[in-house]
Amino acid sequence: MTITESDCRIEIEMADIDECRLDEMFERLERMPVPEGYKVEIVEGTVYMSPQRDNHWDIILEIVDQLRAKYPKKQIKSDVRIDYPGGLNGLCSDVTALKDGAVKTDKGRWRCEDVEFVAEVISKDTARNDYGPKLAAYATAGVPVYLVVDPYVGKCHLYTLPKEGEYTNDLAVTFGMPVDLTTTVVGLEITTDEFARG
Repeated sequence: MTITESDCRIEIEMADIDECRLDEMFERLERMPVPEGYKVEIVEGTVYMSPQRDNHWDIILEIVDQLRAKYPKKQIKSDVRIDYPGGLNGLCSDVTALKDGAVKTDKGRWRCEDVEFVAEVISKDTARNDYGPKLAAYATAGVPVYLVVDPYVGKCHLYTLPKEGEYTNDLAVTFGMPVDLTTTVVGLEITTDEFARG
């Protein structure tokens, strides 16, 4: 397959169109009465709203606290919109760690190319997104480490080594066991002793 200059222009134009559509969708959401305590994001063009549960939030905070051993707090984000490849993916990950030197775009948003780590804590209603479209979007963007925390089954799934839109390494870790990220860009271990089930 040969890619010509005009093909590249079409790809760039399509990305611009998707970004404009996402901007418009988020602007409309900001004008709507979204209930307090709900996470809102757009996955493959569909708006998802899920309530933040106590346990969900506790696990997010536990991950953030542990990431602080490596990342300054300005490099750690929660529920902040970052646009990912795959068409209309304005994702607001539970935890995002940005690489050193990451800068915002002209529109004031972080770039997916600067993401080193993402964690999603499963919600019953949106679990399929975390294991499906989000998994694909993070791999396509080349996010080096993607951690899915599933309190319903008491396990974490660690995805690493993205290549050609897929993660080539998948490891399941039971709550209570450490998630070893020492061989990744994150370079530390996440303990799961405090992660509660349910």
